[in-house]
Amino acid sequence: MSPGDFSLPANGYVIDGESGAELARLLGQDHLLTACLGDLLPKGIRLAKGKAVLDLACGPGGWVLAVARRYPEIQVIDLDLSRKTIEYARSLARVQGLENAAFVVMDVTQPLDFPDDSFALVNGRLLMSCLSSEAWSSLVRECLRVTRPGGIIRLTDCERGLSTSPALEELTALATLALKMAGHSFSPDGRTVGITPVLGRLLREVGCEQIRQRASVLDYSVDTPLYGPMVQNAHVAWFLLKPFLLKMGVVTPERFEELYRQMQMELLADDFCALWFYLSVWGRKPGR
Repeated sequence: MSPGDFSLPANGYVIDGESGAELARLLGQDHLLTACLGDLLPKGIRLAKGKAVLDLACGPGGWVLAVARRYPEIQVIDLDLSRKTIEYARSLARVQGLENAAFVVMDVTQPLDFPDDSFALVNGRLLMSCLSSEAWSSLVRECLRVTRPGGIIRLTDCERGLSTSPALEELTALATLALKMAGHSFSPDGRTVGITPVLGRLLREVGCEQIRQRASVLDYSVDTPLYGPMVQNAHVAWFLLKPFLLKMGVVTPERFEELYRQMQMELLADDFCALWFYLSVWGRKPGR
């Protein structure tokens, strides 16, 4: 079959986003990503009292909840396509008493239902898993429209990781190929994800100024602080990715099970080493 036979919709998340296991995994992943990036926001970005912040398609809202807790004087809005996910995020905000956190059901591949110049900051993290390559440009244009003059658009995404586990390396190669076949990749050949080199261009194309970048690496080798959480994340993520990989036709059920069991053992090896790579890019909307 040709790659086009396997394409997903522009807003198709490659994992069942309403799975309870995935909601819990995403909350943990938010903490891991923030730890890797060093903080919730890059140095030099300050949120003024009374301003509003928008977060795009961030699942159960881990980043939004953390920002709302740190900055009680600003309004933080999260949007996601899944009603179940939004309801889950709202329940977390209520339990934590975060009245300045709001959650809205909305499709990021459609025009955003906000007035022009609404937000001081628009934030998007790890959108590649739910956004086709063709949908990025229109979304970034919408981000610019709803950002206030002088406000910031920030995009953060990842590239495939590296490890000493043969099984994990094969699974990762299968996943990047599947993303390419599904239309969720900027890679020319499916060997990488390919989004990180494009982030700066996307901001430049809509006219953003003062564009900056920060690369980060998450080390989850044995005996590092993030080893345990990342290994747990890997166990859940690859289990949940199985239907996507089978749908894309890149692996048989039997081969997947063999690789999954082998990966679990190899992640426990005394000499296991692994890195995951992220790039955060942000720029200012002209004017002010």
